[in-house]
Amino acid sequence: MPTTIVIGPPEHLPALQARGIAGQTDAFDDTDALGALDAITDQRPDVVLIERGFAETPRGMALIKRIKADPTLAACNIRIVAPDGRDTRSAAPGAATGVSPSSPAAVATAVGTVAEAAATLDQRGTRRAPRAVMPEGIDVQIDGNPATLVNLSPLGAQVISPTSLKPGQRVRFTLPDPTRPARCRGTVAWAAFEIPKGLARYRAGIEFVDADQAAVERFIRAHANDGS
Repeated sequence: MPTTIVIGPPEHLPALQARGIAGQTDAFDDTDALGALDAITDQRPDVVLIERGFAETPRGMALIKRIKADPTLAACNIRIVAPDGRDTRSAAPGAATGVSPSSPAAVATAVGTVAEAAATLDQRGTRRAPRAVMPEGIDVQIDGNPATLVNLSPLGAQVISPTSLKPGQRVRFTLPDPTRPARCRGTVAWAAFEIPKGLARYRAGIEFVDADQAAVERFIRAHANDGS
């Protein structure tokens, strides 16, 4: 079992790995923060080293908050390091929020940070066309797995999925229709891990590759909330 998990840009990972404490070190590209979080949750390493530039991004801040909010990771020592592995500083659990990592305030802060990151990344990711807000309860299929539709445009969608979604992942996306479901391929442009009310889920932006835009527009006209 690794004692250190390192997260950062791929070009800096060798230098960051050299900062790992004695024992096995696992390294994750900063585009795979969700994979890193899965490993941290499963393996509970002694140290998590996070490259400073990534730590200051919305995804990096959300990851740190998520680790701090998990009482099972209270012993995990989060350290922020420069790209060359120097200038190390500690981000001890609870330090940034001033509250216990297991408290409701810490959990709320973590979830809020993830939601803010999702909104920011949605603007920088797939949103090149106005999104129509969907009413609650519309389920779509992503690689055959159910997900809840949040908003939709001819170019992409935001969804909430109980199944893990990762940036860059290629997916099959299906809009429900009793007569002819609209199917297309897509790419996960961004993804954020959330734990509202203790239920783990992934909020993600899907960028369509070959969608039938006319079919998507018909779906929007039939289902969009007023004022979206």
